[in-house]
This record gives sequence, structure tokens and C-alpha cells, in this order.
Amino acid sequence: MCGAVEYEAEDRFLYALNCHCSKCRRTTGSAFKPIAGLRPDDFRIVHGKEELFTHGNPDGIHDRHCRLCGSLIYSWIAENGSVKIHIPMGTLMDPPSSRPSMHIFVGSKAPWYEITDDLPQYQGFP
Repeated sequence: MCGAVEYEAEDRFLYALNCHCSKCRRTTGSAFKPIAGLRPDDFRIVHGKEELFTHGNPDGIHDRHCRLCGSLIYSWIAENGSVKIHIPMGTLMDPPSSRPSMHIFVGSKAPWYEITDDLPQYQGFP
């Protein structure tokens, strides 16, 4: 939001989806968080690395936020020997080639929000 941190991401997203889990809702202040997943090699911080702070398990799943404005920059997902970067799609400056293809964690979605599209819905992460 403030511009203190900038990143570059290759448009080689592995998937894009809408996450309705309570953590994503709290992080964004919205009904869900559209995220795009990619390999760590396709992502880099180009400015403001010193302004990042970590929330969560530094050796596992954690979020990196801007220390100045609190904006979520990316999430690091390290599970089962695999690592992915999740980028909130709202932070992308250029339109990505991928669009969300599903809704996940709909079992914990905001009760006041109705999903009205035809994308597949999953109770967890498929």
C-alpha cells in the first residue's frame, strides 16, 4: 500500500483461487482472498526487503507484511517438502494470465457472503 516494499513475480502461476478461510478473511478484511501460487524461483523482492516482517512459523507457513503499513506482501507455504509462494492477487500491478479457478475453505466462508459464480467449491485445499 505504501510502496516501501516492491516485488517481481513471473507470470508462471501454478494456480489461482479464492480462499475463504478465516485467516485470509481477517488478513484482507474481505469475504475472501484471491491468491496466485508460484514457485519461489519465480518471485523476488526488488525493493524494501528490510521493511518486511514475518507473521507465523518462519520454518513453515508464514506471511510477510510491510513493517510500515502492514500490507500483506506474500505468504510462504512450506508443507510436505514443498514450498510455494502465495501472492494476494490484489497486489499485482499487471493483469495475470491466470484467473481464479476455484473456491477453497468454503466451509468456513463468511456467512454473510454468497458465492454466485460457477467455479468449483472445496471444503479445504484440494
